[in-house]
Amino acid sequence: MTPERFRTIVDAYGADPRRWPADERADAQDWARRHRADAHAALADATELDTWLARHAVAPPGRALVERIVASAPAHVHAPSRRRVWWSGAALAGAGLAGALAGALAMSIVVVGSAPSATHESAYLTTSFGGPSADWSDE
Repeated sequence: MTPERFRTIVDAYGADPRRWPADERADAQDWARRHRADAHAALADATELDTWLARHAVAPPGRALVERIVASAPAHVHAPSRRRVWWSGAALAGAGLAGALAGALAMSIVVVGSAPSATHESAYLTTSFGGPSADWSDE
């Protein structure tokens, strides 16, 4: 803890150590115990400001102010029309459909481009649902 950092903490958070950042509180208190004169000067200024701020109170608003604010509020807030809601839903569905079509087109291009050539054996291309490619019943 440096004197500058201690002063910064006290200026920012006040003289009460409970308000200081938790990760620096112990270091700051230790520094204050070792440098009592410097710490006392910084804490005295902060204590004066803390006391002044604690005395300050804001009065609740008067009835006239509350009535003026309520009177200036809009009388009725219009909900969005059904037509606007319908169009926004249709636009969202259209965007989703366009994305699905673009994805399908891209995948079809990838699949067609990676199709095996005719020189390979087709035995490994069959599935268990299509039946075996060779008849092993003789063995």
